[in-house]
Formats: sequence, structure tokens, C-alpha cells
Amino acid sequence: MTSTELEKVLKELISQPYEDAWFEFKTNVASHHASVSTEGIGEYISALSNGACIANKDFGYLVLGIEDGSHKIVGTNFVPRTSKIGNQDFELWLRTLLSPKVNFEIHEFTVQDKPIVLFRIPAAKAEPVVFQKKAYIRINSHKTDLKLYPDYVRYIYNSLEDWSAKVVDNATVDDLDTQALQVAKQKFKDKCINEDYYSEIDNWDTVKLLDKAKITVNGKITRTALILLGKAESSHYLLPFISEITWKLDTNEKAYEHYCMPLLLNTTKILQRIRNYQYKFFPDNQLLAVSVNKYETRVILEAMNNAIAHEDYTMQSRIIITEKTDKLVFQNSGNFFSGSPDEYFFGDKTPEKYRNQWLAKAMVNLGMIDTVGYGIHTMFLEQKKRYFPLPDYSKSQSDKVILEIYGHEIDVNYSKLLIENQNLDLKTVILLDRVQKKIAITKDAADFLKKQKLIEGRSPGYYVSASVAKITGKKAQYIKNKSFDDKYFKDMVLEYIKNYGQVTKEEIDNLLLDKLPAILDKEQKKNKIRNLLYSLSKKEQVVENKGTKRYPMWKLKTDI
Repeated sequence: MTSTELEKVLKELISQPYEDAWFEFKTNVASHHASVSTEGIGEYISALSNGACIANKDFGYLVLGIEDGSHKIVGTNFVPRTSKIGNQDFELWLRTLLSPKVNFEIHEFTVQDKPIVLFRIPAAKAEPVVFQKKAYIRINSHKTDLKLYPDYVRYIYNSLEDWSAKVVDNATVDDLDTQALQVAKQKFKDKCINEDYYSEIDNWDTVKLLDKAKITVNGKITRTALILLGKAESSHYLLPFISEITWKLDTNEKAYEHYCMPLLLNTTKILQRIRNYQYKFFPDNQLLAVSVNKYETRVILEAMNNAIAHEDYTMQSRIIITEKTDKLVFQNSGNFFSGSPDEYFFGDKTPEKYRNQWLAKAMVNLGMIDTVGYGIHTMFLEQKKRYFPLPDYSKSQSDKVILEIYGHEIDVNYSKLLIENQNLDLKTVILLDRVQKKIAITKDAADFLKKQKLIEGRSPGYYVSASVAKITGKKAQYIKNKSFDDKYFKDMVLEYIKNYGQVTKEEIDNLLLDKLPAILDKEQKKNKIRNLLYSLSKKEQVVENKGTKRYPMWKLKTDI
């Protein structure tokens, strides 16, 4: 929040005739004249979060530096960012004792030259917020035990509203993007091709179309409508919540870009930013190499759209897509809402509920996701078909889902097994994937894989077996096909330089080293790359070195 926004919130709170269940004024903390202790702050966060839920407010507020009763601005001597409880930072101590996790914010600012500390606390949802295992509520200016008020407890447990279905006051169809509306209409038609009303869709006005697609409610604009179809300049309607995706390039090159509404269109723009080269495998039992795209378009869109559908927007965080050299990392706020990721690996589980039911339904109607639970299963099958490691949720945390999609092999033996044993079932592939990622497997699983001679070693140090077709005898075949391979690698270098204008020797090494045949050691691979560059620059004269001999910088020749 900006200083202007903070002062506006404070002014609105001070203007209230008296304190309520969802906001509280105090002066200092843990001093002789303190009006609240450090433990009391935790209790108030619990009480104000629960009170905000009961009062149907998005947030509760605890403000330090305001005199209770008179609402006079007196300032506070409490500085949260430097305060400690024992040897632990105050904020960390506070967060560890609250349950479930509360994404509260602490803002320190000055008003009339007096220091103010404002805690903004999200309303409890679906369960009471407790501090040190006890839930509080504020009744008639007194903080007390929530369990003494069973009606309030019941109300909080029944409070899980669909954030995405809420109607946005003052927003109209004019706040939606024209191109996004056109795309939405076509996608909805494609989805409804077997419906009786299919032939009538072209005659519907915008309001009827959006109502029918479960995007608006009786012609009123919902948060879902803004997220998927809203104009970028209409994002203020969602404040303090945001609907934004950040694409970040985290390789030897660095770049980033933020994409906001309408996400129906901007997901395609993000897809186009992701670099998707071809990756080449050299299986031992085949004469020619196997080429696959680094990433499958369907997998990228599935991961991105799932993040949009399941994001906890009340946490006011962006969805982040990080492009690394060997993988894409998708991160969205909120825990895995229904079940756990591994329950969806085989496509057998259907989600029982959704965090954003209205948003999920709209995305189904626009062909962006399905609600049967096949999304994760589809990503697994696509990665298996492309011989890469399977999607990985293992780094997810209690307040965020982290999905890693690999565009690079981890263990060459794993990829070779998939290429040379096309009939391996998904259960076996998942177990092999755990082995290559050094994730523990059960003794029964290990015995199963050993019986098929797919892994070797002893617990816990199992590794994927190298007993697939041996490299011995393949060298002559590689040399025989040398001209074919050289052309492939030269084309890859030229395309890389064309895309980025100029590249270093190190960047070309990073591009090619892991794609050259396994029969070459590292030094032989580097020699081959030097030979390729020599051929492109001296013989074919299509590239030139604009750097030095020691630090070359390769560019396309301007006269070709």
C-alpha cells in the first residue's frame, strides 16, 4: 500500500464513531504505558480476522498510535521491523503462532509527524484464526474467547464464499476488452457445438453471452469477468487484490515482464515469450537422433491456466512463471485446494471443490481448463511422450503451489529407457522419475523396478539402470551420420544468433553441449563446437566474430 492509500484507510477508520469487531486502536506495545502486549497483538490479529469475517469485511485492522476512545493521533514507540521476542524476529514469531497462516501486512508510516503502525489482516475464511491454539473475538470493545459464541463459530465455518463470483460495483461491460470478448464468444461456441442453442449464439448480445458462459451474474460484472476479459485500465476495480502474471527469465540472460488483464488473451502472449528450442536425444538402439520440442504447448497452457484458476487472490500476490535454462517454474498463492497433486497423476480423481468455483466454471466454458481432474494427468502423459522428467510439485509449500516443468533431461538413462521401452506404463515411469530425482521410494516399489532391471543400487541410493543398449559399436554409425548431425547443429546455432542478435562462445556451449552424442566426452564436444563455428565462419562465411579471439562474440554476416 502507498502512503496515500494508508492515510486514506486510517482516515476512514478514525471517522468511525466507535471501534468495531473488525478494527481496533491502540497506542504502545510492552511499555509502562502500553495498551497492548506483544502477545496481545497476536490475540488481536485472531480476534480482528474472525471479526472481519462476521462483519463481512475483506480485512480487519489493528492500528498502533491512535488513542482509544478519542481517536486522537498520538504516535507509537513500537517498531515491528526491529523488535524481537527473545532471539526471534517479532514478525516471524507472530506468524508461527497463528493458524491457519494469515497473510497479514505490517505498515509503518507517519501522520502529523507521528509514527503509526497499521496491521491489515485478511478476514478468516472457512475456519477461525487462532493464536497459540486459541481463537478470539471482539465483543463490545472486549477481546474474549470465540468458543463462547457458537453462532459466530458456525458462521465462520460456513463463510467460505467464492471470491471470484463477487459482483464488482460500478463495473460495466464497457470495462471489458473488445478483442477478449470476441475470442470468448468463439471459444464458447467451440465448447457448445453439440448444444441445442449453438446456432443462436451469434445472435446473442454481450450480456446474454456472458451470463450463459457463467462469466457474469444477471448482467453484472464479476471478478471473474475482469480477470479473464477486463481491460488493463480496469484493474483498479479489483484493488487491493490483483490479477497479474509475471514472466521472468532467469538464465545467463535476465528479463521480466508483467501481464495483467485480460488473462484470456495474455496467456498466449506469455506462451510466445517462452523460448522453445528443439531438444535432441541419441538413443543407443536407433540410428537417427530423436528430436522433441523443449516444452509442449499444451503443457505450458495447462500449467498456466491451472495457476489462474486456483490462485488465492485474497493473498494479493502475482502468479510467477520463471523460465530457467532447464525448466519452467509456475508459482501461485494458496495451498493445493482439493486433495494433493499425486492423487491426480493417473486421472482417476475428480476435485470435490474449487477455491474459485465461478472462475473455474467460466474457464471450462471458454475451453481453458477442465474440471474433471485430467489436467495434471495430461501433463504427465505429455512429458512421458517427450522423454523428459515428469512435472514436479515437491517444492510446494503450505501457502503456495510450485510446479516445475522440465525441458531438459536429469538422467540420460531415464530418457533412454523411455525411448527404448515405449510400452512402460505411467506407474512405472513415475517410480523411475522419483529415482532419477533422488526421491525415496518404498521397498516394494524398488523390488518391482529391480525385477524389471530398470534400477540398480541399494536403498536409499537407487539409480536408473544403464543396462539399456550399450554405446559400444555405435561410434561408426555416428561418424557415418556426421554430415546430417552437423547440419542440424549449425542450423540451431544460426537460429540462436538470429533470435538474439549476437551470442558468446559460452552461450553456444550452453546451447549445444547437452545435445551432442553421449559417445563424446566433454572435451570432444567442445572441439566439435569449435569445428562447427570454424565451418560457419571460415568455410560457409555466414557468421563472423565481432569480439576478440579470447572472448568471441558471434553475429550473422550482414551480406548474406
